[in-house]
Amino acid sequence: MVRERPKAITLTDAAAERVKSLMAKNGKGFLRVGVKNGGCAGMEYTMDYVAEPEPMDERVQDQDVEIVLDAKSLLFLIGSQLDYEVTPLHAKFVFKNPNQTDACGCGESVTLTPAKL
Repeated sequence: MVRERPKAITLTDAAAERVKSLMAKNGKGFLRVGVKNGGCAGMEYTMDYVAEPEPMDERVQDQDVEIVLDAKSLLFLIGSQLDYEVTPLHAKFVFKNPNQTDACGCGESVTLTPAKL
């Protein structure tokens, strides 16, 4: 028997519903999640619509939603949970990432270390 590989990232119910809604409106194939250098804390999360994943991207299926993770970002995202938060002041995706060691005061950038495998 082959054991299922753990998901690199999981989605909450709220995040999955929001991704489904966005993808239905957008019409492109996938939501691609990653990180890039930037911001005062060193890195920023990225989310883009893509028609097809890049050849080395990680495809993740959770909560009846399939997203793709940028291959260069994978080690920084392993173990994360993607949530969607709605408050009276904002509605946004929120990453709960065990690889995050710091964040800037405004919440736009984070300091991440690669996952220890």
